[in-house]
Amino acid sequence: MPGIFAFAETRDGEIRKVSQEVVTAARKLADALGSEVHAVVLGGSGIGGSAAELGRVGADKVFVGEAEAFGTYSAEGYTTVIVNFIQQHGCDAALFPATSMGKDLAPRVAARLGVGYASDCTALDVQGGDIVATRPEYAGKLNAQVACTGKPAVLSLRPNVFLPSDNAKAGEVQALDVSINTADFGAIVREIKAGAAEKLDVGEAPIIVSGGRGLGSPENFKLLDDLAAAFGGKCAVGASRAVVDAGWRPHAEQVGQTGKTVSPTLYFAVGISGAVQHLAGMRTSRYIVAINKDPEAPIFKVADYGIVGDLNEILPRMTEEVRKMMA
Repeated sequence: MPGIFAFAETRDGEIRKVSQEVVTAARKLADALGSEVHAVVLGGSGIGGSAAELGRVGADKVFVGEAEAFGTYSAEGYTTVIVNFIQQHGCDAALFPATSMGKDLAPRVAARLGVGYASDCTALDVQGGDIVATRPEYAGKLNAQVACTGKPAVLSLRPNVFLPSDNAKAGEVQALDVSINTADFGAIVREIKAGAAEKLDVGEAPIIVSGGRGLGSPENFKLLDDLAAAFGGKCAVGASRAVVDAGWRPHAEQVGQTGKTVSPTLYFAVGISGAVQHLAGMRTSRYIVAINKDPEAPIFKVADYGIVGDLNEILPRMTEEVRKMMA
């Protein structure tokens, strides 16, 4: 039976949360098409230990390729193994996370298979037996629907959009043959030197404090930095596009359709009016707290809790209370 291929990305020997998102999306497609979800995990020795957990979010079978050569990402090596798998199993679709790795790997797989590729998808559907993907275009100014008439449909999915959901399946773990020639690797990664991570990535943080033009000046972001620090390493600082375009904050902190899509447990929107592009990047947050002096600001329509007032008075008091709570 042709299945839906789901690439489960790993990092430091662990399966990433974004992999659960990809499997969840694959499960929905498989249910609509009457097929199975075949998740593939590649990594160094021992990576298969946590592979069975993908069954909880919908994988019927999990194929694990363990080899020291796959301990670090190899574009050519991964592509060869995945293309061989898809050709042998006759997959209807191949889903990848739209991460740095996924964005590098998915188009290579599509090119090797001679099929089209839709990147950064934010929604998937099945219409008339064809997979239809929704993806932003023109810097997020519009959403386009792309019908994938060829097989397999190769797609990358925007992180933090397809939230993991329990849909327990067998999760049967099988070994995958990854014995390929050294020449198939093209280049071999000997060492990875990671830069010093001074701040928590906004895309991974369980709590985010984001600021917009309502802060008035870049200096006032210190109020957000203080509040984030009060949460004790669990909180990241984000920013709206207007703030980033003005040069107040780095692009890595931008939340929104043209920045990062986030889905934290708690999201503070401070001095952010609530433009559609920003809401598209954070509206799946579990709890949203809006702080704005304008009671008519659109952000209050999606907020769980709203505070109308001067952020210069509200944030220091909030920071003090959080410090007491975390002590």
